[in-house]
Amino acid sequence: MTAWLPDETTLHHGDGPYREADVFAVLREHAGSQTAQVTAAGAAWLASATAYPRSALSQWESHPSAPGVLPCGSAFDVVNVPTLFGRRMLEHLWADGPGSGPVATHRGRMLLFASPGTAQRLPSLLDWEEWGSGPASRPERDPLRQDGSGRKVPPLLCHGTGDAVTVPPLTCGPNASGPRWLVAPDTRSPWLPGPDVLLWACVRVARSVPSSGPRISIFPPADQGAKVYDVSRRR
Repeated sequence: MTAWLPDETTLHHGDGPYREADVFAVLREHAGSQTAQVTAAGAAWLASATAYPRSALSQWESHPSAPGVLPCGSAFDVVNVPTLFGRRMLEHLWADGPGSGPVATHRGRMLLFASPGTAQRLPSLLDWEEWGSGPASRPERDPLRQDGSGRKVPPLLCHGTGDAVTVPPLTCGPNASGPRWLVAPDTRSPWLPGPDVLLWACVRVARSVPSSGPRISIFPPADQGAKVYDVSRRR
C-alpha cells in the first residue's frame, strides 16, 4: 500500500531540470537545501516498507516534494506523541541514551520511527510499569505522575501492522508547511529504538524535574575516540 498526496509544490516528471532524472539525482541536487535531508539510501529504506519498492521509488522521482503514506509493521513501527513530549524524549535519547531513529513532525505530533513490534509492546510495557492509560495503570500511586493536567505520560498512538502513516516529502524548502523530517533517514539499515528504549525515554520525561545533579546515563561512557552524533545538527 503506497499513496502519494499531491500538493501545490509537487514536481512532476519532465518539469524543467527533472526531465529524465531519477530519484537519486533529485536527492543529490537538493542535498544541503534543508536541515534534515533524506539521502538516496534513506529513500531506499523507506521504499522497502512497501510491497513494491521500485514502484515507490519511481513515484518519488515524479513527486519528490509530495508527502506520502507508507505502511507500518515490516520495516518500522511508528510511535506518535505530542510534539513537546516528543522533543523531551529526543533530548534524553540523544543526551543519555543511544540516540533515535528517523523522526518526523506532522499536524502537531511527532512521529518516532521504531523497530517492528514496538507498537504492540510499548503500550503493554507502559501499563505494566503503571505509566500507561490502560486499566492496569494507577497514576494516583505515584505523585510524580500527576500535574495540573493529569498523567505526565500522555496517551501514545502506536502504529504497527495494518496501520499506515504520512511521511514527509523527500525534498522541501526550509519554510515549507506540512510534515517535516527532524531526523531524516540516511541509510538502508537505520538503527531503530525498541519498546524498552522508548519506555525508558517516556519515564525519564515523566519523572524529569529541575536538578543540579549530574545526568545518569543508562549506557557506559563512550570511548574517547568514538564518533559523537549531535542531533541538533540534523534538524
